Amino acid sequence: MTRITRRTFGAGATALALAGCGGARVPAAGPADDLRPVPNAGYADWVARYRARAAADFSDDLLRRAFAGTGYLPGVVARDRNQVEFRRTLEDYLAIAVSDERVARGRAAVAQYRPTLAAIEDRYGVPPELVTAIWGLESFYGDRKGDIPVVSATSTLAYDGRRGAFFEGQLTAALRILRAGDIPADRLVGSWAGAMGHTQFIPTSFEAFAVDFTGDGRRDIWSDDPTDALASAAAYLDRNGWTRGLRWGAEDPEGSLQPQPGGPRFATTSNFNVIKRYNNSDAYAIGVGHLSERIAGGGPLRTPFPPDANGLTKADRVTLQEGLTRAGFDTGGADGVVGPNTEAAIRAYQRARGLPVTGVPSMEMVRAVR
Repeated sequence: MTRITRRTFGAGATALALAGCGGARVPAAGPADDLRPVPNAGYADWVARYRARAAADFSDDLLRRAFAGTGYLPGVVARDRNQVEFRRTLEDYLAIAVSDERVARGRAAVAQYRPTLAAIEDRYGVPPELVTAIWGLESFYGDRKGDIPVVSATSTLAYDGRRGAFFEGQLTAALRILRAGDIPADRLVGSWAGAMGHTQFIPTSFEAFAVDFTGDGRRDIWSDDPTDALASAAAYLDRNGWTRGLRWGAEDPEGSLQPQPGGPRFATTSNFNVIKRYNNSDAYAIGVGHLSERIAGGGPLRTPFPPDANGLTKADRVTLQEGLTRAGFDTGGADGVVGPNTEAAIRAYQRARGLPVTGVPSMEMVRAVR
């Protein structure tokens, strides 16, 4: 069987779903300023040439509707080089991906959609908690599906050229989705990288794996009803070799996988590698697996992570964030992840007390604000 990777370009919209955590504020509704179209002559020339080529396969009317209101998005290029799974430690990643809120909402989602998830498991063999965990990581249970026009995102990345052929293929697939009638042009939206809907399929993966589980004649992964999206995620795993009844893996002191030195080890199965077909990252696959276990009622990882490079444990970092916020230096949350807001709060604290302004936490600072 030919293996098709849903997103060969990394985290994609998982970064969107994880945004707002780790000491960062949840962004306001609507695209950020750098995700709005701006004039770009080179991009305009590229689009004109692309549309001339595409005219052989698509009607003038479809191309007009597809490109209406779209344009070059400078923020897309920057985000393409900033993938969250590959920047954070596993401890930080799991603190965000398997937060108490994400676990609680996952349990509520399983309860709400239990009959639907049971029917999906019956057809594709993927447990309800694991499908729900993917939903939680990809779009925070539908809250952060993205509102960027897919045509803008994919054409910007195609023009950028770093992976131009890949994203031109995604753009063309997006046009085929419009032609098939699954979604109107004004609803063809997604993340900055063109991943779409509740479970964040890129256009080619939508074509290959999306299913009409509701039977209404459309594969609607964007709808408020997540049924088609959840079934499509399960179908994706099934088609990529999911083994019914087999766990993804487990925390195991004898396991061969240790993504963070000194941290937990994991023993994994073939289903772990199937999850990585969804996003080729060990951290992502562990996040999905561990979140699914927490949703099912399991507890936190048993093995603690070691202190960070500054000698701080997660508990120390939480204490620091809480203390800084009490002192008037808001860290934007206390999850133990030192993100941009925490660093800014540290700098403000240091500046206010006449200390060297580094933005780097320390045990001295923890003791001072405790």
